[in-house]
Amino acid sequence: MFSCMAQAGAMESLESFVKDVRKSRAMFSQIMLDKNAEIIQEANGTMLFERPGKFRWNYEKPYEQLIIGDGETVWFYDIDLNQVTVRKLDIAIGSSPAALLAGENVIEANFDLDEIGLQGELEWLEAKPRIKEGSFESVRLGFTQTGSLKKVILHDSFGQTTVIIFSSIEKNPYLEPELFKFTPPKNSDVISD
Repeated sequence: MFSCMAQAGAMESLESFVKDVRKSRAMFSQIMLDKNAEIIQEANGTMLFERPGKFRWNYEKPYEQLIIGDGETVWFYDIDLNQVTVRKLDIAIGSSPAALLAGENVIEANFDLDEIGLQGELEWLEAKPRIKEGSFESVRLGFTQTGSLKKVILHDSFGQTTVIIFSSIEKNPYLEPELFKFTPPKNSDVISD
C-alpha cells in the first residue's frame, strides 16, 4: 500500500505543479556527466519561468550565458563570445525538458509519463518524448513531499546525463515583464536557426 501511495505522489505533484505554479524563481546547480558518469561540466545560476512559454536561465558560473524565452522566440546569449542564437519557441522547446517547466497543460500530449515512486526524499516521475526529434531520451522529475520540484535528471541520446538541483524556490512570485524580453547587444553576432 505504501508504494502505491508513493507512486501516486509524483503524478499528483506534476499535475499540481502545472496547474498551480504559473510563475517560479529558483537558484540552480547543474552537473553534466559523460557516458562513464565522469563530470564534464558544472554550472550554476538562476531560473525564472512564467507560463506559457516565458523563461529565463541565467548561467553565472563557469561561463556567463543567458537563455530567454519571450513566448515566441528563444534567445541564447553567450556573453563571453558576444554571440546570440535565435530560435522560434515552438521549435526550440516543443517536446524538450523546457516544455515541462514553462509549457502549458499539454504534458500528456507530448510525453509518456511513468511513475517511479519514492527514492530517498523525493517522489520521481519519468517523462519520455513521444516524438523523437530532440537530442534527449528521457527526463526524470523529483518532487519533495510538499510537491515542489527539486531535481531534474536529463538523459540525452549521446549518453550524457544532466542533473539540475533547484534551491530557494519561490512559487508564483511577482516577476517583472522585462525579465522575459531580450534585445541583442550592440555589435553582437546574431545567428538565426
